[in-house]
Amino acid sequence: MIEKAKAGNEQAFTFLIETYKNYVYQVIYPVLRNEKDAEDALQEVWMKLFDALPQYTGQGFKTWLARIAMNHAIDMRRKKQRLREVVEEQLETEKVEDTEKLLLKKESKEVVHRRLQEMPENYRDVITAYYIREKSYKEIAHEQNIEVKTVETKLYRARVWMKKHWKEEDFS
Repeated sequence: MIEKAKAGNEQAFTFLIETYKNYVYQVIYPVLRNEKDAEDALQEVWMKLFDALPQYTGQGFKTWLARIAMNHAIDMRRKKQRLREVVEEQLETEKVEDTEKLLLKKESKEVVHRRLQEMPENYRDVITAYYIREKSYKEIAHEQNIEVKTVETKLYRARVWMKKHWKEEDFS
């Protein structure tokens, strides 16, 4: 049968698969320790066997087949382990980056709040309401009991004050 399969006989190759599938599975499973992975590896071993069969020289078919299966299972396990390590590394990196972002955001907020305390109070109130609490001109006017036009004027003057007194590098 091996010689017929080697010569390209599909029925002979199918016979080899049927004859040795349980044996190959028993070689693969202890290495991979996962039924689905072992079944996937089993299919791949048959493809490797099909490609390698012309090089088979006739000594110990079962041993030769076991070596192909074992090597493939070991390669799969290594690949899976490397993938797991890469994923863990990515998760760790993301965790560190998220922590850094949170710290930078917190620091930035603290700097902005500190700098806001330097502003004249009438500007600070309107800047805080508009930029930090995200209120509309109309809402600010209503809260402060002033006209919308007054809110516009205060915001304009506050921006002019900030340009004059603050530099971008003060916030970095």
